[in-house]
Amino acid sequence: MEQTVKLRNTELSLYCLVLAAGNSSRFGGIKQLAEYLDESLVRRSLGLGTQVSGRKTLLIVGAEWQRVVADCREHVRFIVRNENAASGMASSIACGVRAVRPAADAVLILLADQPLITLDHLLSLEKSWRASPSSIVATEFDASVGPPVIFPATYFAALSALSGDAGAKSVLKNNSNAVIKVAFADAAVDIDTPEDLQRLKRERSNQASSP
Repeated sequence: MEQTVKLRNTELSLYCLVLAAGNSSRFGGIKQLAEYLDESLVRRSLGLGTQVSGRKTLLIVGAEWQRVVADCREHVRFIVRNENAASGMASSIACGVRAVRPAADAVLILLADQPLITLDHLLSLEKSWRASPSSIVATEFDASVGPPVIFPATYFAALSALSGDAGAKSVLKNNSNAVIKVAFADAAVDIDTPEDLQRLKRERSNQASSP
């Protein structure tokens, strides 16, 4: 007697792209290596990505790539160097997507400069995507949507063609009807300048000292 076995959505392959290729012009140093809670921003992001995608986690590097890689060599298995990183974030997304396109059913795009992203939030994104694998699943914050975000393979062609510094905003906007939003207010916090980082550290210290 023949049986038909339907593969569960857990068989779908989710790759994580950790974007750490920016030149940090506003930061005045290598932003990816700045520390928050005794860990560099890039190592923290890699750790989160690895907990979601395991060995299917890629680090996308560009500016100062040797020092960024040296900082987290023990934490990353696959590295993609974006030689066009100076053109903007979109080129890093395109570079990473092209690297995984033959194997991935979807990509999780994770930025190295969003230090308040949590594993629980990333797992919520993954759960929503596995329940609806053809949907884009994006983070909602400050009345907008953005990263971390999961794009199914349907959108890889559009992502691979991206250019400029707007990231994947155009893909989100052009396919808004296909986007599932998962609210996470702390995604609005990103690090662009040393002052941003110091402010975040002060807030953390004040919270810790409050009764």
